[in-house]
Amino acid sequence: MSDTHAETVAFVRDTMLPQQEPPASTVGFLGWSKTNLFTGPFNTIVTVLCSVFIVWLLWMLIPWLLSPTWNATSLGECREFLVAAGRVGEHGASGACWGVIRERWIQLLFGFYPADLYWRPILAFVLLFVALAPVLFSDKVPGRLLMFTMIYPFLFPWLLWGGTIWSPICAALGFVILFAGVKYLSGVIGQLASIIVSVLAAAAWWLFVSGAVQDALASILPLAIQSVPSRDFGGMMLSITIGVVAIACSLPLGIVLALGRRSDLLIVKSLCVGFIEFIRGVPLITLLFVASTLLNIFMPPGTSFDIILRVIIMATLFASAYMAEVIRGGLAALPKGQYEGADSLGLDYWQSQRLIIMPQALKISIPGIVSTFIGLFKDTTLVSVIGLLDPLGLTNSIRADQAWNGIVWELYGFIAVLFFIFCFGMSRYSMYLENRLKTDHR
Repeated sequence: MSDTHAETVAFVRDTMLPQQEPPASTVGFLGWSKTNLFTGPFNTIVTVLCSVFIVWLLWMLIPWLLSPTWNATSLGECREFLVAAGRVGEHGASGACWGVIRERWIQLLFGFYPADLYWRPILAFVLLFVALAPVLFSDKVPGRLLMFTMIYPFLFPWLLWGGTIWSPICAALGFVILFAGVKYLSGVIGQLASIIVSVLAAAAWWLFVSGAVQDALASILPLAIQSVPSRDFGGMMLSITIGVVAIACSLPLGIVLALGRRSDLLIVKSLCVGFIEFIRGVPLITLLFVASTLLNIFMPPGTSFDIILRVIIMATLFASAYMAEVIRGGLAALPKGQYEGADSLGLDYWQSQRLIIMPQALKISIPGIVSTFIGLFKDTTLVSVIGLLDPLGLTNSIRADQAWNGIVWELYGFIAVLFFIFCFGMSRYSMYLENRLKTDHR
């Protein structure tokens, strides 16, 4: 009997149950809310309190934002429009006065740059994204664009400031002298000596020869566009100009300082440590005051040193000190085996840094590097204290107009949105870059 029962009972299911939908409480928004917002009494209370606060904030903010004042030409007209629309509370007319943004948004973007030349900064910043594409998206952009990326640093200032075309060409020739000297002299006098000689030769070209050659070429073939003085720069154009140049220059300078701080050469290490600690111990606003008032004292008589260039130099030095510490942290995080592996391959110091050490250190340091970039870009608003008309500096001149005297939140809110767009873009790119360079498979 037991044998017969054993032969007739099936231990493997030969029919499938019909497929059923998952419980509604585990999928979709309801499931996500249960998992993330209502996992316990404490989380539930916090979620409810935060939801009430957000609803109250939106209830107060949205009517203020949706104000029918876009066509107003003064603060008084804004109040008249609000009264006509029934936006009158116990403290008077309530609502944003967006007329100031409609009337002054171009000034907030370009400052006092000549209106008929707006195409030049627009073209310069459009070409900026083209030049950055091979660097930011190297796997999706043709490598031939790298040639334009190398040309763009000389094209950018020429488009903004104008003048003769021979000025950026002569500046570029200095870098040609620098790289040619390093390439062809390293096998003759050694790598370090070739770098020193090439730097001195390039500096001599820029300081003593370039100006005469530029004037001679300009007299023979006067190719130039209208010059725009630095005092006409302002608005977001000024902030982007200072931020982009300082960001682009601070990263390589920070790498050099980080390597110098870890160097075994006592003099090099001492100089780098002294520079980093001094810059990090001084507020940026102090350096900007030095750039605006004291720097000309140490220049030869009659020397005209552009104020924006002075600010860019100080901002670059300030950011490079912080960048050096961020990169030094990435270098310190690498295991010793990476250095030993580079030595076992027979690579010299610079080859190991370029091919093995520095790529990994920069990958580790991406969050800190981008945070430094964002902080530097926001710090460009400090130039208003030395008389440059960045977006915040322009708000004072706008509010000095009797028609807009008393406008505050609308101007600051518009500027905050502009800065948020750029900073959020940098943050999202850093996340994209981290995911693209991720080598683990978790």
